[in-house]
Amino acid sequence: MRAMGCGIRNIFRPGSPHAPRIGHIGHGRPPAGHAMIRRTAILPVSVAAVLMLAVSACQPASAAGDAVRLPAPSVDVPRTAAQTEQTAVLAGGCFWGIESVFEHVRGVRKVVAGYAGGSARTAHYDQVSDGDTGHAESVRVQFDPAQISYGQLLQVFFSVALDPTQLNRQGPDSGTQYRSVVFYGNDEQRQVAAAYIAQLTAAKSFAAPIVTRVAPLQAFYPAEAYHQDYARRHPDDPYIVYNDAPKVAHLKQLFPELYRPERQVVEVQLH
Repeated sequence: MRAMGCGIRNIFRPGSPHAPRIGHIGHGRPPAGHAMIRRTAILPVSVAAVLMLAVSACQPASAAGDAVRLPAPSVDVPRTAAQTEQTAVLAGGCFWGIESVFEHVRGVRKVVAGYAGGSARTAHYDQVSDGDTGHAESVRVQFDPAQISYGQLLQVFFSVALDPTQLNRQGPDSGTQYRSVVFYGNDEQRQVAAAYIAQLTAAKSFAAPIVTRVAPLQAFYPAEAYHQDYARRHPDDPYIVYNDAPKVAHLKQLFPELYRPERQVVEVQLH
């Protein structure tokens, strides 16, 4: 059976151009005529019931209670003034929300939603949504190490972007494609990530064990164009409103020195 995807929003918008395939609540592109079938299927459901489902099921981990700014990593990569862009690849549930958070972080040059953990052959949303490709929905964060360190990115990630105690799910989305992973690109990143998880565990920062894995990055595959910048392009989508907008709000509240308005998000090529 196909796992639930990040698309509770389609209960509200059965005619969405990105409505999922039959039998799958997700954010894939539908076959022709699918929206009409979905619309017919949900007519008996009352609006009140749908709203109650969305409010209860779509709360992100950070919205379930008061968000907390976690301590900075005790082990980190030193900031450098070298004119070289660095990359972090992170997975923590639906990539729409993770992408949106990091697009509002100072020092981040570009964020791309995509897939990591599987092969190029299966790096397509329709296949990843089956939950058996090995891929996790991920984001590639390209950042300026003179402005923000790798450890600071992890601090933001664990503080506001996900609940690291949820295994193979985040909020309403379930399946191995929604697992949380820090994909490291070199040994330095591996050491920082492992040390930070150990630090948070020792401090009992979470009520349950952290299940986020630290794994080597084999490859990153950008997702389909309709997934890129989804939260920015669809801010009124109920899925974004209930699941992802609170994460950005918590970023602004807890990390004011790192937060930047969306209008300042630009792509910069460093040489």
